[in-house]
Amino acid sequence: MHQFKFNSFFIVTLFILSLSACKDNSAPEFEVWVPYDETGIIDSSADNASERLRYQLIQSKVSDRNAIIETITSQLNGFSKEMYVNLTPYIFDQDITSIQNHIEDGTLTYKSLTQWYLFRIADTETNKDLALNAIISINPRVVAQAEELDALQAKKQHPIYGMPILLKDNINTKNMITTAGAVALMDNQTEIDAKIVTNLKSHGALILGKANLSEWANFLCDGCPNGYSAIGGQTLNPYGPRTFDTGGSSSGSAVSVAANYAVAAIGTETSGSILSPSSQQSSVGLKPTVGVLSQEGIVPISSTLDTPGPITKTISDNSIVFSAMATAKSGAAVPWEIDPRADLKNLRFGVYTSYLEDSLYSRALEDLKSLGAEIIEINPKPMNFEGFTELLSGDMKIDLANYLKAYTSEDVIVKSAADVIKFNLEDTLVRIPYGQARFEGIEDLNLSEEELQDIRDNLYKAGLAYFETPMVDNRLDAMLSINNYNAGQAAAAKYPGLTVPMGYTSEGEPKGLTFIAKPYGESDLFSYAKLFEQNTNYRESPKKYSN
Repeated sequence: MHQFKFNSFFIVTLFILSLSACKDNSAPEFEVWVPYDETGIIDSSADNASERLRYQLIQSKVSDRNAIIETITSQLNGFSKEMYVNLTPYIFDQDITSIQNHIEDGTLTYKSLTQWYLFRIADTETNKDLALNAIISINPRVVAQAEELDALQAKKQHPIYGMPILLKDNINTKNMITTAGAVALMDNQTEIDAKIVTNLKSHGALILGKANLSEWANFLCDGCPNGYSAIGGQTLNPYGPRTFDTGGSSSGSAVSVAANYAVAAIGTETSGSILSPSSQQSSVGLKPTVGVLSQEGIVPISSTLDTPGPITKTISDNSIVFSAMATAKSGAAVPWEIDPRADLKNLRFGVYTSYLEDSLYSRALEDLKSLGAEIIEINPKPMNFEGFTELLSGDMKIDLANYLKAYTSEDVIVKSAADVIKFNLEDTLVRIPYGQARFEGIEDLNLSEEELQDIRDNLYKAGLAYFETPMVDNRLDAMLSINNYNAGQAAAAKYPGLTVPMGYTSEGEPKGLTFIAKPYGESDLFSYAKLFEQNTNYRESPKKYSN
């Protein structure tokens, strides 16, 4: 592994920054958050053509935004608006390699990098016209941890070192609350990091905070808005707040990446929960092969299908974060470098005939053809999803109880899905404004373990057949989809998927081209998608959040 180089200019810059901080060690002040009247917004959404955009609440009735801002301002001593503006060209929309180069030449430190993101979050989330409700909590020690990394740079071996990362708030983080967006887990102070967090930290990643999500990873209410949780409120899409769906359930993670709240974010997916919000926020999202990344210490839906995965602005960043998530520093290294390709010659991609009417999809296929790829039209037989919901309900009934028993303290009074249902019924307007139909379905389900296993086996076979038949018959290297259109089939088959921005509709809504490959084909996906990304550069920052 290569070490990063440092020079005397870096040391001089640190000295200058420290002198500047001594001159003015005050923290910037932000607007005190006062809840606003959202009645008009809610009323105007009632007739929206999309059920997912019909809101009951925008602001959380549970969380104190000013407490989050206080956690930020307490870590911004010596950091000013002027510093934020001056550092913006070196951080905003920059990839990890570029940021590390700015660290090496002394333009940035890990401390100033972290403070820039904190300032941006506070400055945006206290502005009623811009707030995206993407953040649930902030690490109260992240700046101190960044300073420690500044002092230990000789030990840096992985490019994730010193990079501030946001975690979806269903991922256990030591000394932070992990809520899954639910009031029932407001006091879930976990003592052990999730395995992927341990791995990230071992390589030097900084955990900046926790991102909002669709409550219980989108397995609470039926048809409710993506990105809503009782703890975090309604996450909004920066490309069209209250106009475009955020996708879910890793909504806050993807929104945070698009809005430049962190270098990268971590999401989780059972069926579409990384691919959907990543596509909707014009971001790169990887849903890995199930089992490649550990589920340990993550609030579950289904141990059969769940997986964490990275959300980033670029393919290269995604590969870097995936590498750091996969193994601890002491383990066998997962490479982050992507195999370079000059073209896509001799590669065959299957494309859905039914999607060809989508102009962005058709344009992306022409882009791939220009790079040498052969495009093969396919019309796979529809997959039989019988038992899919029952599998999720049956798994969650078991897996959630196991999580609550293994990780939660006595402060968390719920120990099963049934307990959560009863708890929520004590204050339905605050805790479940959209109901809890999916949780009720968990309790209504009565399947033996043998019956549940039969469903697992049948769905897996159906998923494999859905992909293997056209891929084998047509000698395909990958299949190409849109957003999360085929996430359910990929979930059943445990296939990996990688979505990359492919442009915007005439209304400005982002869309993603999603590459799907055989299990353990992540390196191939990165290679294909990087060449597409490099030759198209379709991603644009959301205009309202571009300064």
